[in-house]
Amino acid sequence: MDYLKSALPSQIMSERGSNLVVINPGSANVRIGLASQDTPFNIPHCIARHTKQIPNFTVIDQIAPLLKIPFLDEGPGNSFPRKMGRVDGHNPHIRKDLPLTWTNVYEEATNSSVSLETSSKDETGQFLDPKEGTHSKEPNASERKFKEFICGEEALRISPTEPYCFCHPIRRGHLNISQYYSMQQVLEDLHTIWDWILIEKLHIPHNERNMYSAVLVMPETFDNREIKEILSLVLQELRFGSAVVHQEGLAAVFGNGLSTACVVNIGAQVTSLICIEDGGALPSTGKTLPFGGEDISRAFLWTQRHYQTWSPVHSDVFAKPIDLLMLNQLKETYCEVKEGELDAVAVVHSYAEKVPAVSHKTRLSALNVPPMGLFYPTLLTPDVYPPPPRTWFHDYEDMLEDTWHIDFSRRSDMPDTFYPNVNGGLPMWESYPVFSTKPKKEEKVGLAEAITNCILSTGRIDIQRKLFCSIQLTGGVALTSGLVAAVEERVLHAIPPNEAIDTVEVLQSRTNPTFVSWKGGAILGVLDLGRDAWISREDWIHNGVHVGSNKKYKDSYYLQAQAMCYMNS
Repeated sequence: MDYLKSALPSQIMSERGSNLVVINPGSANVRIGLASQDTPFNIPHCIARHTKQIPNFTVIDQIAPLLKIPFLDEGPGNSFPRKMGRVDGHNPHIRKDLPLTWTNVYEEATNSSVSLETSSKDETGQFLDPKEGTHSKEPNASERKFKEFICGEEALRISPTEPYCFCHPIRRGHLNISQYYSMQQVLEDLHTIWDWILIEKLHIPHNERNMYSAVLVMPETFDNREIKEILSLVLQELRFGSAVVHQEGLAAVFGNGLSTACVVNIGAQVTSLICIEDGGALPSTGKTLPFGGEDISRAFLWTQRHYQTWSPVHSDVFAKPIDLLMLNQLKETYCEVKEGELDAVAVVHSYAEKVPAVSHKTRLSALNVPPMGLFYPTLLTPDVYPPPPRTWFHDYEDMLEDTWHIDFSRRSDMPDTFYPNVNGGLPMWESYPVFSTKPKKEEKVGLAEAITNCILSTGRIDIQRKLFCSIQLTGGVALTSGLVAAVEERVLHAIPPNEAIDTVEVLQSRTNPTFVSWKGGAILGVLDLGRDAWISREDWIHNGVHVGSNKKYKDSYYLQAQAMCYMNS
C-alpha cells in the first residue's frame, strides 16, 4: 500500500506490468500487449490456413450474404443517380488513399538477406508490392512452398485465387462454432493466432511463457463454457503461469479512471451495454445489440451502390476480405453523424485476382446514413443465417457466478473475499446465461433506447441521474465524428417524460476508445497485490473447477473494488 502511494503511476505500470500480458479478444480484432506498454497491438482476429481443397480460397463465416436496407429500396426514383452536393470542408484531415496489396503467400528463402528483410517488413504490417520478394525472383516455381498459415492483416489481403481457408474464430461475440467450423478447430485457430502474436510481436518464446501471467479482458457476450475454454487455452496450450478474468465493460471504466458509468462498447459486430456503480458491475443492466462497426461498413457499400456512385468493378465483402478492409478504412475516414446531405470524393480501389489494385475516383453519397444505423437498426444488414444452436455451451456450473446459495467450507489461509457467500450479489455474467430456460438479453432496438433502458433498469433515481451524466462510449466506432452529440440528444429524447431526468452527458475518453478496455485490464492486473482472483496453471490443469470444492475459481468482483480503493487512496 505504501508503495502504491509513493510511486508514480508510470513507474508502477513499468515495474509491475513487464510480466503481465493483457489479452482483449474481439470478433474482428484482438488487442494484446504487455501491461507496461502504453498501447497494445491491435491485430485482425483471423487466420488463413493452406489447403489443397477446391475451390481454392474459402471463407468460413456466419455473416449475412445479402445487403438490403428497408425503405430505401422502395419508391420509383431509386434507379436514378443522386445529385452531387458540396464536398468542401467535409473532412479536415488530409489523407492519401493508398492501395492495399496482395499478401505474398510463399515461404521466403532463408539464405537470402533480401527475403529476410522483406519478411520483416511484411510482419510489421507494411504493404508490399507483390512484384517484390517471390515474384521478382522465381528460379523455379515448383520449389516455392506455401506458408502453412497466415494471421492478422496479411490474412485479409490474400488473393481469392490462393489455396487458403480463411476463418474468424470469434464472430458476433461468441466462438464461431458451427457445423462447418468445429470447436476443436476454433480453439486451434485461436491458439495459433495468439501464439503467433506472442512470439512475433511480443517476443515471448514458449520456454519463457511460464514466467508471465495473462489478464483476460473478456466481452460480456461470452458464455461460461467459452470462458473456461479460453482459460484452458491460455493456461495449458499457451503455457502462462497464471491468469485472471476481468469483465470488458468494467475494465473500460478503470481504463478511464472512473468508478461509475454506463459503458457502451460498440464493437465490430456487437454492441454491449452495462452499468458500473462504485467500481462494481450491475449485471441486471447488461444488454447486447446484434450490430457493430462492420455492419455500418456494409451499409456504407450498399448506400453507394443504391445511389449508383460505386466503382464499376465488383466488390464482394464476403468472398474477398480485402474489400471489407478497404470499406472499413473508407467508413472511418468519411462517415459522420451529421444532418443534411453529406457527400465527398474519394479514391476507391478495386482488387482483381493477383493483379495490382486499380484506382477509381469515386463520388461517395449519403455518408451520414450508415452510422445512423446505430439508432435505426433497420438500416443495417440483418443476419440471414441464424446463430448455431448453443447446446454445446450447456454448462451446469457458472464459471463466473457468485454462488451465494452454496455453503463452502472456509480455509484459514483464504481471505474472506475469496468466498462467494460474503456478498450475495448476482453473477457477473447473469445477463448472458447458457441455460435454454434463461434467454440471453439480446435486443434489436436502437442505441438511444438501449442506453435509456439500461440505465432505467437500475431502479434508483439517484444512480440513474448519475449514470445519465456518465455515459462512456468505447470501441472504434466511438471515434465517429458527431456521434457523441447525437447520443446525448437522442438519449435525452428517449427518456420517458415521467422520469425526473433532464441532463445527459457522454464523458470524454481519456485514452483511445479502441484500447480503453485493454488499458483498464492492465491497470487492474498491476494493482492486484493479493492475487486472490488469479488461478495458477498447475491448479487449473489438476483441479479445474469443481462445484463445492474449497477453491472455486472466482470472478474479479472483489478485486475490482479492492483496486478502486487503491486508486482513491
